[in-house]
Amino acid sequence: MNLINMDSENRVVLNVGGIRHETYKATLKKIPATRLSRLTEALANYDPILNEYFFDRHPGVFAQVLNYYRTGKLHYPTDVCGPLFEEELEFWGLDSNQVEPCCWMTYTQHRDTQETLAVLDRLDLDTEKPSEEELARKFGFEEDYYKGTLSWWQEMKPRIWSLFDEPYSSNAAKTIGVVSVFFICVSILSFCLKTHPDMRVPYLVNTSVNTANGNMAWYIDKPQTNAHIAFFYIECVCNAWFTFEILVRFISSPNKCEFIKSSVNIIDYIATLSFYIDLVLQTFASHLENADILEFFSIIRIMRLFKLTRHSSGLKILIQTFRASAKELTLLVFFLVLGIVIFASLVYYAERIQPNPHNDFNSIPLGLWWALVTMTTVGYGDMVPKTYIGMFVGALCALAGVLTIALPVPVIVSNFAMYYSHTQARAKLPKKRRRVLPVEQPRPPRLPGQTGGVSGCGTPGSGPHSGPMGSGGTGPRRMNNKTKDLVSPKSGPIGASIVAMSPRTMLDLNPALAMGKPTFESKGPPITSKDIKDTTTIRNPMDAGGMKNFL
Repeated sequence: MNLINMDSENRVVLNVGGIRHETYKATLKKIPATRLSRLTEALANYDPILNEYFFDRHPGVFAQVLNYYRTGKLHYPTDVCGPLFEEELEFWGLDSNQVEPCCWMTYTQHRDTQETLAVLDRLDLDTEKPSEEELARKFGFEEDYYKGTLSWWQEMKPRIWSLFDEPYSSNAAKTIGVVSVFFICVSILSFCLKTHPDMRVPYLVNTSVNTANGNMAWYIDKPQTNAHIAFFYIECVCNAWFTFEILVRFISSPNKCEFIKSSVNIIDYIATLSFYIDLVLQTFASHLENADILEFFSIIRIMRLFKLTRHSSGLKILIQTFRASAKELTLLVFFLVLGIVIFASLVYYAERIQPNPHNDFNSIPLGLWWALVTMTTVGYGDMVPKTYIGMFVGALCALAGVLTIALPVPVIVSNFAMYYSHTQARAKLPKKRRRVLPVEQPRPPRLPGQTGGVSGCGTPGSGPHSGPMGSGGTGPRRMNNKTKDLVSPKSGPIGASIVAMSPRTMLDLNPALAMGKPTFESKGPPITSKDIKDTTTIRNPMDAGGMKNFL
């Protein structure tokens, strides 16, 4: 009998989210400096009637937590989200880095998802119109907006910015976005068509020469051709729009520094500035030799295609995919360069071993071009090996190129699929969600002049009806309806504690305790109001001191 009592005293019952767990106190001491290793009956979440500790936490996670105390191995439940698991471990005082290696990849998936969502937030892929409150917060007018003291410029500045920088904010913004894309396409098309021979006008020069007879002869020379004048006017109209757009967006931007440092805006500055530089050079430096070389800088206008990323979320995702796959792309380039150098050297010496009068590989630099074309599986056919050893090297070069390019490509494709799927899921999420208010735990009734609540344990504020004291969200425990009926309206809180803690009431109302219950016989007069004042010092009604005061 003593062994059974000792074993029951060494056990502890934990009620987590309505599910009761029973273990030994020594098991909870295996991991010190945690919440479960410091359990005492003075805690607010201890129920002396049921002799258990109540925690209003996730029961599924706690099963793995308790298993960690028993076995020393922390596993991750697959039916729980990662942030919830981390929050529960933080509550119980455990380190999330102690997760077993078999569950580490599954557990850390939520961190990759959070990083992806943070990247998508920076990309600004929202296609819905922002509210006036969001615009005021973005432009720093939040206080004036709440006070209702916005000036006309503070009201117009966000609207102008939305028109030119938020294509999906309104129908007018969509119209301006279509106009901007139209001018970009026309500018690129004009830049390409003006180099076509049929779209150019010959520049004729009438030259006079002296013949052998001493007479003067004339002939017309065509030293160069110029683009048609219509392309010049088209470029003027397009660049006038680009200049106007840059100035308006810069004036109405919420942050001038971020606007200037934006990569897309830098391309826009340079492309627009190149038009004006080209115009000045054609006016003042057209007579200089090699002046056409300066037109090479006008190729920067092709970079205006990157401005389309403001109007297409797919292009933003594609660019972000290449950024996220920078390591894989660097690895791909490294292996390509390594293979090109090795196979260029091999094919150069392989073609010189046997007699080969039609050898195309006169040097290793020429072999670098052949190796690059072969490893990328293009194969122009301008340079081919003629000897058997050279053909064998060419076959190895082609196989190495296929394997080298094929290995990093799935990683890049998976990154694009990840960003695209999260973008689609993010677009379908509701923008407004129900707000969950924090629940304030009710406090027990207090007597006049008393600093702490009176409970069955005798310690102020430590009973099951007390408020939270580091119990992690535990609330008050309800009394049985039968217990409430036994308490008279005039008995007060102390009378309620006496009735709720009496041994006979505990055994009658709890079927678990009623099994094999002893018979209590009163050996003294019944309890009167004079005895009530002595009951506030009772910590447990089942101990020896408590029995003497009751019986």
